Amino acid sequence: MKRLESLFATVAAIALFTMMALTFVDVVGRKFVGNSLPGAVELTEIFMVVMIYCALPLASIAGEHIVFDLLDRRLPTALLRWQKSLSHGLTAFIFAGAAWVVVHRAARTMEYGDMTATLEIRLWPFHYMVAVMLVITALVHAWLAWRAERPAGDAA
Repeated sequence: MKRLESLFATVAAIALFTMMALTFVDVVGRKFVGNSLPGAVELTEIFMVVMIYCALPLASIAGEHIVFDLLDRRLPTALLRWQKSLSHGLTAFIFAGAAWVVVHRAARTMEYGDMTATLEIRLWPFHYMVAVMLVITALVHAWLAWRAERPAGDAA
């Protein structure tokens, strides 16, 4: 599991650094050379998608999503476990549904041969990558739902 987390974090970091470098080169080119980098916007958009969807399961594993926990101190432990399990279960269901929608979108994109306007990069591989990352995030939330149901001292 740690290797997979490390892979996703590395890919997201590389995508973020690449976006930063592209933006720097594009701005320098525009200001000092009078010419911007062809396709910089397209590449930035693609790397943004890679970064966001590689970081999504990491945020889920770390519990870094926005959480309303005002009543957590007042709820009984059993009810709190049930609530966390239910919320992670629903979240897993929503991510799985989103993956299903994106897979169909990716198939349609591949069938139509959609690509970026300037660099003519095919879009379907990135749509499938998004679908895979959504499935992985759904599995993370399913695992978190299962783990929330287990009492704290229960070994897996």
